This record gives sequence, C-alpha cells and structure tokens, in this order.
Amino acid sequence: MSDSMLSTVIKPVHREGYPFIGIFAAVTLVLFLIWQPLGWIGVVLTVWCYYFFRDPDRYTPQREGLIVSPADGVISLIEPSVPPEELGMGPEALTRVSVFMNVFNCHVNRLPISGEITAVSYRPGKFLNASLDKASVDNERNSLAVRIADGRQIAVVQIAGLVARRIVCDVKPGAVLETGERFGMIRFGSRLDVYLPPGVVPMVALGQTMVAGETVLADLAADEPARTAEVR
Repeated sequence: MSDSMLSTVIKPVHREGYPFIGIFAAVTLVLFLIWQPLGWIGVVLTVWCYYFFRDPDRYTPQREGLIVSPADGVISLIEPSVPPEELGMGPEALTRVSVFMNVFNCHVNRLPISGEITAVSYRPGKFLNASLDKASVDNERNSLAVRIADGRQIAVVQIAGLVARRIVCDVKPGAVLETGERFGMIRFGSRLDVYLPPGVVPMVALGQTMVAGETVLADLAADEPARTAEVR
C-alpha cells in the first residue's frame, strides 16, 4: 500500500484520545476472552474511538481577512444573538454561525482567524442536544474572545452536547494564534459557535458541510449579501 493510500486511513491522534483508545482496546481483549463475537464488536468500537480522536493536518487559506470554520460538521444555525456575557463584548446582537459536530466528525477545534485571545471563560451547564438553539445558553460551554489585526473582535464558543462531558481548551488570554491553529476539542458530540463582527455576513448556508481550518465561513473584505443554498 502506498504512503498516500495509508495517509487516507491512518491519521494522527490527538493526545486526549490515547487513554480512551487504551481503555477500548483493553476491554476488547477481555471481550475476546469471554466470547469471540463480543471481541469483534469491541474491535469496531476501538476503531471508532481511534477515528473520533483523529487529528489530521488541514490546508488553511492564507489570505488576510478570511474567517474559516472552527470545526468539522454542518451549519445548524445562522441567526443574530448576543455573545456570552462573560466575554464582555457588549449587548449588541451579532451574527452567530453554529457548526454542529456529530460523533463521527473530527472534534479538534481550530481558531477561525488570526488574532490575540483576550478572554477565555468556562461555564458549567446542562447537556442538551447541541443542535438546539437553547444549548447556547443552557449547556456547558467555553467561550473565547479573539481580537483581530484591525481591532475588531470575534467570539468562539465551544458547547457541550448530549454525549460530550469534557471541553478541552489549550489556550489562555494573551496567546496569539494564526488562522486554523488548534486550540482545543470537545469529546463525543458538540457544537462550535462563531460570532462575526458587526456588518460581516456569513459565506455559508444552513446544512452546508464544514471542514475545520479549511472551509471559509466569512470574509471581512467581502461586500456581497449573505449566501443561500439549494439541495441538489
């Protein structure tokens, strides 16, 4: 098998995944000792666990002003909403774009645009279905404020879902990251919200599939209207 073919199957793994993969593998060995068919079920679940924690490289567009998706998944909501109050970004409603991740998506989160992390705030909460609008308010979440080169701010919010029980954030206030750099992950199903600066419209549509660090979510320099899409 060529290196290119191997790379489509074998992916790097995020460090958060190693304990879980080890546990799944150990349980699988026990299941084989109990009954072979159970062992093969364990193999399937171990492979799924490995792919859940995959952390592949992404090809991030480099033009200044592009905002990319922070997560793999689908656009589940596009609507005006006030950023989390703990970020101190004011009471003005901004355009919020939500990317919903199911348990088969890659869950490594990436910064949508280069900038300085000015605030990071964790808030415990419920574990409602992350695709619901009220999950933004009621669910466990971790919020980041990012100041970009022109002084404007965006907010990025990691929201736990029905299955998720741990939000991982690897950055602190004062950190400076480039577009598409990894900043954390959420385990086992969740959602990422991006609050765009005033006047910036999304270049994506509801139901569109997103690739973290690659798919352009919005363009600070664009003056076109918000996009719509049709299923074809």
